[in-house]
Amino acid sequence: MGKNRLEAFSDGVIAIIITIMVLEMKAPHGSDLTALRSLGPVFLSYVLSFIYVGIYWNNHHHMLHTMRHVNGPVLWANLHLLFWLSLIPFVTGWMGENHFADWPVALYGVVLLMSSIAYYILSRVLIKLHGHDSALAQALGKDVKGKASVATYLVAIPLAFVNHWLSVGLYVLLALVWLIPDRRIEKTSFNKD
Repeated sequence: MGKNRLEAFSDGVIAIIITIMVLEMKAPHGSDLTALRSLGPVFLSYVLSFIYVGIYWNNHHHMLHTMRHVNGPVLWANLHLLFWLSLIPFVTGWMGENHFADWPVALYGVVLLMSSIAYYILSRVLIKLHGHDSALAQALGKDVKGKASVATYLVAIPLAFVNHWLSVGLYVLLALVWLIPDRRIEKTSFNKD
């Protein structure tokens, strides 16, 4: 089965996720700039989530670029990833509306953790389909960056109940680490074109 439908479907879902997030931001009651101040936490959580969704979209694109075809397990693994990504608008809204309170920050981390795990599972299913000598397998290697991200989320989630700003700081740090598309995949896949 070709990969084009999987890419198109994933792109559509991710576009809808971003649309839902921006629609959750309501205009303030008031016409001066001070009215925008109350939207600060909502806007900051939106920016962080927009960056995360963008990172997943970008790396998903690069990962699928290395593939020739997909199968049933790949489709299900991709849906698993999209499920967790689709929860980002909810936790983004909850976190922003509650000014980065402990529980919303922790649940935000859980969704990021599960998205990270789902992405890892998708990469492993793709490697199983295309072989351990595939461009993706060579690019990811032992995937230290991905595993370190999971470990960081596992620290950040309970940390939200100690100091939610440290937890948010770890989420921001991970976003910065992943902001540039995964060069390992980019280098390996584009060298084979």
